[in-house]
Amino acid sequence: MFPETLQVQEDGAKGKQITFPLLMSVGTAVIGSLQFGYNTGVINAPQKVIENFINETWNQRYNDQITPGSLTAIWSISVAIFSVGGIFGSFSVGLFVNRLGRRNSMLMANILAFIAAALMGFSKMASSWEMLIIGRFVVGLYSGLSTGFVPMYVGEVSPTALRGALGTLHQLGIVVGILIAQVFGLTSIMGNDDLWPLLLGFTFIPAVIQCALLPLCPESPRFLLINKNEENKAKSVLKKLRGTTDVSSDMQEMKEESRQMMREKKVTILELFRSPLYRQPLIVAVILQLSQQLSGINAVFYYSTRIFEKAGVAQPVYATIGAGAVNTAFTVVSLFVVERAGRRSLHLLGLLGMAGAAVLMTIALALLEQYKWMSYLSIVAIFAFVAFFEIGPGPIPWFIVAELFSQGPRPSAIAVAGFSNWTANFIVGMGFQYVEELCGPYVFVIFTVLLLMFFIFTYFKVPETKGRTFDEIAAGFRQTAAPGGEKHSPEELNSLGADSQL
Repeated sequence: MFPETLQVQEDGAKGKQITFPLLMSVGTAVIGSLQFGYNTGVINAPQKVIENFINETWNQRYNDQITPGSLTAIWSISVAIFSVGGIFGSFSVGLFVNRLGRRNSMLMANILAFIAAALMGFSKMASSWEMLIIGRFVVGLYSGLSTGFVPMYVGEVSPTALRGALGTLHQLGIVVGILIAQVFGLTSIMGNDDLWPLLLGFTFIPAVIQCALLPLCPESPRFLLINKNEENKAKSVLKKLRGTTDVSSDMQEMKEESRQMMREKKVTILELFRSPLYRQPLIVAVILQLSQQLSGINAVFYYSTRIFEKAGVAQPVYATIGAGAVNTAFTVVSLFVVERAGRRSLHLLGLLGMAGAAVLMTIALALLEQYKWMSYLSIVAIFAFVAFFEIGPGPIPWFIVAELFSQGPRPSAIAVAGFSNWTANFIVGMGFQYVEELCGPYVFVIFTVLLLMFFIFTYFKVPETKGRTFDEIAAGFRQTAAPGGEKHSPEELNSLGADSQL
């Protein structure tokens, strides 16, 4: 049986408890993250068998072989349309969470997972690569919603001292999903001519599990108190989540936030852009999301098998799985150090390490023809690349957005940040093959330059949020919200929500 509580000590502060209801709630939510990761990685290993399917279908329809250009275009669309769905899904987060709540939004999103599983799973039977593309779009919609719902829900049910560690579980779910997809994608398992539709339709199983478990999880206490004004229910949920009858400090914090929200008008996406009070945290949130996607990590996730092939690796699929294992291991490392080392420090370390690994990868690919042993260096470089990614740029951008904004603007801010993330994801997914053909072994030089730019931005502009309450974080941004001589009255600040805490 599970222990009722596990004691976790915060450095120099009173203990915080991880309870079974808290673990159950976070774990169930993170199934959505696993789905996102699975559908990111699942398209990688079976590339050749799916391309064969597209070629055969084309031949059946038109009695002609498909041209290499058309095949590349259809395959690139199949990969990148997932990100287009993610763009629409992430931008729709705010439409659901304030009406249905965080938990019920996650529950309803699974309808999309079922539809996508059916479309992809039956695409071969129907001889339709169009069904495959539409299914990838629909599962992208689901994943885009999940990247908004999951960090928001996890952040709102977690105690302050554990917010970073539990927030990292979203990224852990993603990388475990990628690893599962890579293993299932082996030719001996499901990455073959007969079973690849089952590989893509497997997303049905986690959706069933999440639908069964979510009704057993509580709604976010912040949503219950602040959005629904159900104080007794919020208190009851907090007692269960915290494993104690004394939740007065949590209730006081939420009531204060509720009072501030009564003085702030509802913050739409347009108002988020217009208000100078939100400008700096919004820029930080967006750039952090871009630093995750434009780091080049999805070039590795989507095309790692192909990269290893070009590097002369004898068993590229197993090297890809090795990268997935490293990915997962270092996410666990981040889980344990994020509350000790801090968000900003880990993000800086990750960006700098990735830049170094990208340089190493470029050297290995450029000198491969002269020195065959460079294929091993390319493996080391890719493993280092994903390891440093999971130390900082992987997990931190997802949950730090929720730390930078109050309850009022948070859904809109998460929608904008998610839109930025998925747009960059689409650009990399759609364009990498073409850029690689143009740049050859020097393609990762582009990512090296971007990583160094993100490092400089993070060093000068991103605040440390470790151990700080949401009000303290907001106060730091308020001090720089009106540069120059521009001043805001207390009433104006309140109307824009600047005094609110998360």
